[in-house]
Amino acid sequence: MRLSPKARMNRMFTNGKCLDVALDHGVCNEPGFLIGLENMAGVVNSLIEARPDAIQVAYGQADLLQSRPEKDKPALVMRIDMGNPYNAQRHRVMWSMLQNAEEPIIGALEMDAACVVVNLFMLPDEPDLFRQCVENISRVRAACHKYGMPLMIEPLVMLPNDVRGGYQVDGDAEKIVTLVRLASEMGADIIKADPTDDAEDFHRVVEAARVPVLVRGGGKEDLRVVLQKSAALMAQGAHGMVYGRNIYQHANPKAIVAALMAIIHQGASGEAAWEVYQNG
Repeated sequence: MRLSPKARMNRMFTNGKCLDVALDHGVCNEPGFLIGLENMAGVVNSLIEARPDAIQVAYGQADLLQSRPEKDKPALVMRIDMGNPYNAQRHRVMWSMLQNAEEPIIGALEMDAACVVVNLFMLPDEPDLFRQCVENISRVRAACHKYGMPLMIEPLVMLPNDVRGGYQVDGDAEKIVTLVRLASEMGADIIKADPTDDAEDFHRVVEAARVPVLVRGGGKEDLRVVLQKSAALMAQGAHGMVYGRNIYQHANPKAIVAALMAIIHQGASGEAAWEVYQNG
């Protein structure tokens, strides 16, 4: 009998909602992403105290979370792939690969992860990169099916490098919806999707997914704007957020987690969440 991924997903989601704090930026080989992550043990410890629903890291940092004895610590979401589309300069050869091609989820099983996450890159004029991602997902999907591991797919539609160099999101709703639909067709249990340029269009992403959709945060922005956008996206049917730099690159990550948790789990408005942050 097939093991169900629901048992592990229940560690991440409360009443169908989740805040996943992403700290997996070390796999991106981009120095700017590491600002605020110099002391990973300290960051992980502070976030465990902040109590988001999940923390997302790669295998090499997962012990910082899983070695902690608390039974109520955040769930582990494990990044199991890496690639080179994150840099300002376009590389001669673009690639994406699994960190363990032979046994892609063995590290996640070892570390008792609640979920694994893999990219689905859609870059202009990079069909080989897209094909590599599809192959990665196909291999991981088979392993996840065998062991009952939830699969989070991260569809990323990016702008041409010469428009704004380095990992810049194309927020066109039509493109995002189409790639999210592909992720759903490939068997995603959870989808981590970019926000549409107009938050009012995001319900289309949720409808295309047919599984829980967590919104990707991207680069650091003004916090008040982030909270307003987050509330607007939740109103469109999002099931939560996967935010990284908008949490760990701020002076008070614990207060930001509290504000986002209020939006996600209590339906707080952006303004109400801003008050939570200020009081944190």
